[in-house]
Amino acid sequence: MSTLIIAHSHFRWLVILVAAVAIVKFAIGWYRGDTFKSMDRGLAAGFSGTVDLQATLGLIVFLWDGFTGAGFPMYRIEHATTMIIAAVVAHLPARWKNAADKVRFRNTLFCILGALLLIYVGVMRLPGGWTR
Repeated sequence: MSTLIIAHSHFRWLVILVAAVAIVKFAIGWYRGDTFKSMDRGLAAGFSGTVDLQATLGLIVFLWDGFTGAGFPMYRIEHATTMIIAAVVAHLPARWKNAADKVRFRNTLFCILGALLLIYVGVMRLPGGWTR
C-alpha cells in the first residue's frame, strides 16, 4: 500500500506540469483569438485525465487505509471532498464544446485555474501540506 501512497503523492507533480502547459496554451489562444483545435481538446482532456487518475489513486488509498485501520479522520475527508470537486471542475470545459473558440479558450483556462486552486486547498488540508 505504501507504493500506492507514494505514487499518489508524486503523481501530483505531473498534474501540475500538464496544468502549467495548458494554462500557457489556453491563455495564448484566448489572447490571440486562435482556433480551438484538436491539440487544444487533447490538452484539456489530458489535464482532466491526469486529475481523474490522481483522484482514483486517492480514493483507493482513502478507502483502503480507512477500512484497514487508519480510519477516516476529518482532514482526510476534507481532502477527498475537495479533490473530487476539483476533478468535476476539471471536466467542465466539455460543456462548452459548441461555444465560440475565444469562449472555449477562456472558459477552459478558468476551469483549469479553478481546479488548481481547489487542488492547492485540498493538499493544504493534509498534515504537512505540500511538504509531504
